[in-house]
Amino acid sequence: MSPTLDEIRRAPKVLLHDHLDGGLRAETVVELARDSGYGDLPTTDADSLRQWFEEAADSGSLERYLETFQHTVGVMQTRESLIRVAAECAQDLADDGVVYAEVRFAPEQHTMNGLSLDQVVEAVLEGFRLGSEGRGVKVGTLLTAMRHKARSMEIAELSVRYRDVGVVGFDIAGAEAGYPPTRHLDAFEYLQRENAHFTIHAGEGFGVPSIWQAIQWCGADRLGHGVRIIDDIAVAGDGTAKLGRLAAYVRDKRIPLEMCPTSNLQTGAADSIADHPIGLLRRLHFRVTVNTDNRLMSRTSVSLEFAKLVEAFGYGWDDLQWFTVNAMKSAFIPFDERLALINGVIKPGFARLKWQP
Repeated sequence: MSPTLDEIRRAPKVLLHDHLDGGLRAETVVELARDSGYGDLPTTDADSLRQWFEEAADSGSLERYLETFQHTVGVMQTRESLIRVAAECAQDLADDGVVYAEVRFAPEQHTMNGLSLDQVVEAVLEGFRLGSEGRGVKVGTLLTAMRHKARSMEIAELSVRYRDVGVVGFDIAGAEAGYPPTRHLDAFEYLQRENAHFTIHAGEGFGVPSIWQAIQWCGADRLGHGVRIIDDIAVAGDGTAKLGRLAAYVRDKRIPLEMCPTSNLQTGAADSIADHPIGLLRRLHFRVTVNTDNRLMSRTSVSLEFAKLVEAFGYGWDDLQWFTVNAMKSAFIPFDERLALINGVIKPGFARLKWQP
């Protein structure tokens, strides 16, 4: 029997690619807008707003998708709002059975009302602490710099400054076309000198050159999305695949791919889940992980992403455990902590579900 959605929700899951400003509850957006005087929401009815976010994001354009964030970021400009959003994020992930998550956000986008970068980070960390307490989920934070701006070094230094209190790594995000990761090379070289971890959004809205730069010029530990690595793989009529040099390097080096199937459909990377490159990449044993990207815009969760893959590809418990262990192996926390979660939580949790009567 294939795993059902209810069963998948009980499985211990790992999430590596989730944006804090893309995962708010619609009700919270409405309430924060009312309390802060933010008047630009398209509607103040929570159900209608939830639908608006999904429809606005479901355009096939990464640039249009990114426009939806002006509203969520717009209501996340105070210490109190950041604490609330982060706490609710941790609660929602725990309710979905997530045992470890790395949630990213761009501190520079939350300073319009006078908060300093440090105050923004400290508020989010406090929210994650409050929301995860006693819920069986550990939440690490990635600090994101916007690739079209010029504050990446400042954000990289911020991530190093807070790395012992909950910040586990660094990221750059935003529209890829015209903003290659090499524009931020000084930040990546600094992070490497500081023995710090970082991932780079690459191969989502742009192709193989973006992935190549992220890995070979910038030294990324992981690839945010990386879905366009498929452009370096030739599949014959009989299903056999020939990997180009970059694809072979990514697979051989076990570079993790933070794939977000539903989000990738919304931004035009595939026409359906069944057509998504994740099926081929899993078959070829790339280090694929399954993620949500933006839970509000995609109206999704890790469990829903897994359920869609089960339906499209016929995956069973062994496949879902494989994705989950991949993600835990690829997390930016110490090896012993990763191993403890794999052997003490993830494998026993999947075993109970797999062998339940």
